[in-house]
Amino acid sequence: MRTAPLGLHRRVGDPNRALLDDVDSERVASDHMPFTASFWGAVGRGEISWAFIPGPCSGLAKPMLGQPNLERLWELLTPMLRLDAEDPERAWGEHLARLQQRVDALERQNFVALRFRRGGTDLTVGLLPGARWMSVGGMKTSWGTPMVVNLPSEEVFTTPDYRRTEGLVRMTRPINLIGGGQVEELMLRFEQGRAVRVDAARGAELVRAQMAVDPGAARLGEVALVDGSSPVGQTGMVFGDTLIDENATCHIAWGNAYAFTAPELPDDEEAQDALGFNRSAVHQDAMIGGPEIDVLGVDHDGKRPR
Repeated sequence: MRTAPLGLHRRVGDPNRALLDDVDSERVASDHMPFTASFWGAVGRGEISWAFIPGPCSGLAKPMLGQPNLERLWELLTPMLRLDAEDPERAWGEHLARLQQRVDALERQNFVALRFRRGGTDLTVGLLPGARWMSVGGMKTSWGTPMVVNLPSEEVFTTPDYRRTEGLVRMTRPINLIGGGQVEELMLRFEQGRAVRVDAARGAELVRAQMAVDPGAARLGEVALVDGSSPVGQTGMVFGDTLIDENATCHIAWGNAYAFTAPELPDDEEAQDALGFNRSAVHQDAMIGGPEIDVLGVDHDGKRPR
């Protein structure tokens, strides 16, 4: 008997983000529920139909605005969700078409790496051969149902070759870690694909503990580009929620990579690892872009950044 496809919804908006500040960092990092390795595997295989959509709640409004002002938060979220358009459904269709144009342009360029530089960052991220650029508008379940998994959505993303990340990167926004804990002014140094140094004004020990969960947790599984037209970025605000903040600017994620970006990916885990495809129980987004950061695409000859 065939079971019904899984669906996922999750309420977020932590009313006490400092709740785990006095808890040992290893204990905080050890609890990933519900985002376990099996969950990320099911997501990567398209076995879950899912969507994250923010709604005003006091847990989001109070830390961001200083008070639980839901009316003000609605004012901020409305243009991000394109609810201010005369026809929001049509506006979303047009926006997703624009994201697909960016995907198509990047696919034509066939870059082998991306380089982020300036503003304290000089990071080169090698891209996984054969991995596709995607937007949320191009995603489908394994049974063929289209999904738009994040609203707002301003990113186009692909999968790195976890072995080919080198350099120093400075996070341009604070991070709320999956599982709990806040991180501010984070800087990472990567060598041969692995984060070998973690520094932060706050929360460095939490990141170190998170990256020690398994061998893939200290390696990259995603790199995403967001341009200056993002209505999230144009607010100039830090929302303190990754669902929103990752759509303000370019970002990376250490931990699990998404299998749906790599159509020729073998099923065997050892074969995946040999290709540079990363697996982990962790998938942590972190914002690295902004007006002060240049993003360059590196061609196959390695000599023509664009």
